[in-house]
Amino acid sequence: MLKALFWGSAAGIAWTHAGYPLAAGVAARLRPRPVRKSGELPRVTVVIAAHDEEDVIERRLENLLALDYPGELLDVTVASDASADRTDELVEAVAAREPRVRLLRCPRGGKVAAQDAAVRETDADIVAFSDANATWAPDALRLLVRSFADPEVAYVCGRLTLQAADGDNREGAYWRFELWLREQESRLWSVTGGNGSIYAVRREDYVEVDPRFGHDLAFPYLMVQRGRRAVYEPDAQAFEKPTPTSESEYRRKVRMFEHCWLITLRGRMLRDLPPVYLGEVVSHRLLRYGSGLLHLGLAGSSLALAGRSRTARAALTAQLAVAGLALAGKRRAPIPAGGLAWYYALVTWATVEALANYLERGVPAVWEKPEGTR
Repeated sequence: MLKALFWGSAAGIAWTHAGYPLAAGVAARLRPRPVRKSGELPRVTVVIAAHDEEDVIERRLENLLALDYPGELLDVTVASDASADRTDELVEAVAAREPRVRLLRCPRGGKVAAQDAAVRETDADIVAFSDANATWAPDALRLLVRSFADPEVAYVCGRLTLQAADGDNREGAYWRFELWLREQESRLWSVTGGNGSIYAVRREDYVEVDPRFGHDLAFPYLMVQRGRRAVYEPDAQAFEKPTPTSESEYRRKVRMFEHCWLITLRGRMLRDLPPVYLGEVVSHRLLRYGSGLLHLGLAGSSLALAGRSRTARAALTAQLAVAGLALAGKRRAPIPAGGLAWYYALVTWATVEALANYLERGVPAVWEKPEGTR
């Protein structure tokens, strides 16, 4: 049992972080599934779910209204999730001079409930979504919607570029790798996750999910289960400010992983998937979310087997070395890769805390916006 735990944990960690990305990159190059694109522009409603976003909502609206997209084909709905600050007032002021902007007041129910309410109110061909603190490049919407010329495509997410953090958060390094992997998955079959900053879905394919789920993880696999594709458009760019420190990113990741565990355990995400995409989901999502448990299994089995296995002793030594490097990063010691090791340790442990939180108290549909991102 100890040996099985040791080798299973080691294999899971190695596969999800190294083996799978390499295999996905090779497979995407050998067996790509191109997406048909065109310059034809559909009618689009952009939905912004907002809760107390007075600091950024005017900037967000002005950015969307200035996009390089025909005005007669674009409108914007701000679904205010019971905002208690000046968000509604500011949106109404913009709407008074710009008929393409609409305020939809919603009872407090969380982001997804507000998005659902906004989608019910539109008959546009395409519904696009964005966070209130994001900024889109002028051509982002044009580039985002061009993949809908392919009749198999139901969902498209764009490229989120993280701006320089105010502190020492190393999310940017991880995010660049994540975007590269997302591009390989999209070329191979479909992406396994999106981002809330910039994505779009055909109105006819929109699904009202459990309000606790969120679209980022739920929409891609739901589209594939329905025989459709969820793809990545790297040229459609959005920009956001990340949390300032690795510690603040840890708190954000705990909240995110709570929802990921809910979807993984209750969302039927592994059912009715084609074999290639099932492999993507298991490798990129299931094993990645379970990486904290895999590390605990590897550490415990390495310690138990160290007295009678040279391989286990070597693995234990390597784990202690990484832990020491992470501790140096925590203390801001000038050691190469220390900050990245600390970030990895925090994010990995966040998967464990998130699972414990989910099992103990469930997952709420509402949450507070991350600190330092506005």
